[in-house]
Amino acid sequence: MIEQALSDPGELIRRLRRRALTSDTRPVHGRVRRITGIIVHATAPMVRIGELCYLRDTVSGTTVPAEVVGFEDEEAVLTPIGDLEGMSTRAEVIATGKTLQIPVGEGLLGRVLNPLGEVLDLAEDRTVPLVTGTYYPTHRPPPNALQRDLITHPLQLGIRAIDGLLTVARGQRVGIFGEPGVGKSSLLSAIVRGTKADVVVIGLVGERGREVREFIERQLGEEGRKRSVVVVATSDRPAIERVKAAYCATAIAEYFRDQGQDVLLLMDSVTRFARAQREIGLAAGEPPARRGYPPSLFAALPRLLERAGPGRGGTITALYTVLTEGDGTLDPVAEETKAILDGHIMLSSSLAERNFFPAIDVLKSRSRLMESVAGKAHREHAAHIRALLARYEEIELLLRVGEYERGVDALSDEAIVKREAIEAFLRQDDNEFSSLDTTEELLKRIAS
Repeated sequence: MIEQALSDPGELIRRLRRRALTSDTRPVHGRVRRITGIIVHATAPMVRIGELCYLRDTVSGTTVPAEVVGFEDEEAVLTPIGDLEGMSTRAEVIATGKTLQIPVGEGLLGRVLNPLGEVLDLAEDRTVPLVTGTYYPTHRPPPNALQRDLITHPLQLGIRAIDGLLTVARGQRVGIFGEPGVGKSSLLSAIVRGTKADVVVIGLVGERGREVREFIERQLGEEGRKRSVVVVATSDRPAIERVKAAYCATAIAEYFRDQGQDVLLLMDSVTRFARAQREIGLAAGEPPARRGYPPSLFAALPRLLERAGPGRGGTITALYTVLTEGDGTLDPVAEETKAILDGHIMLSSSLAERNFFPAIDVLKSRSRLMESVAGKAHREHAAHIRALLARYEEIELLLRVGEYERGVDALSDEAIVKREAIEAFLRQDDNEFSSLDTTEELLKRIAS
């Protein structure tokens, strides 16, 4: 056959052409070697950390995206963004040379997406890629510190306890800390309906599947959904998807900020993001550090949280929920998050048990930028209300046992007289909203 081909060059060319047309020309950069839990080890030369690859099993026909998270003994360590069911060691590793990018644009408003930018809010049980023409990488550096606009204006959230006593600025980053069941999700949904932000981006990281639709349809509502983008990765999804949900929501918020809009980014929760990051780090061979969390988490947290804030012409005001145990002083995620952010709102389980909404412990909460955006009169009235709350807390035990003597201290007497008015100001129904002007007027009336 070889002699015939050599004697007939035309036949050789025809055979080579047929082989070229029928052969698989798709780029194969490596092979899967072993799969351990959520980690895939593969021979994939020339790939980089953070690069998006595809795992394609030729037997089952399964194709799963995966991200390179490290290297071990000249093998690439990948974490799949999806289920590995049907995958075998005969799977091919196809490198893309790119990081994960998601579609962005006005067409995202009102939609529910997964961390890959695919639409979830369809009648059928399937996902569809969203095509917008513009794509942002999920991992981007924060804005240059010297090129950010200065923070000068408050942002109305519609919650009197926050707008009045813990005023949040446009471009501020605030943590909402509390134990499970104290009303963090309910507070976020009330803020969405009462805020004056142009666009709201919501990242539900590791959320219960049952609560996703309830949050979107009952708590968010039709009006709140029209100007919102929701990114969802439920608790049953792989750890890398839960991590990517946080980055995807942040990238979408960055797009709208780059268009000069005031964006409100709500993320629920940083704790579940941290747990997913821990799962990936430990599976990849990282040593556990503080409370079992790997060192990579404490590098990832500031890189994620610093991406919010003011930019050039637009802002991202970010609220991050953090689950705490007890007072949270031994929780490294809560401590690290509180140190990075520009303020903290502490939710009280004792107030939640009294059906007090929002269950905000004002005295333990602080907004670091209130002094920069609130007027002088507003700050004075808020400081006086906080003083009354603190004094009432000091004398509450004396009142209960009947040992308090009126007329000895004027501030204590005032705290007792105004206790009901202050509680009425702080307590608010979840579908009741107050403008900044109304909140300041009520604050002035109580303080005076």
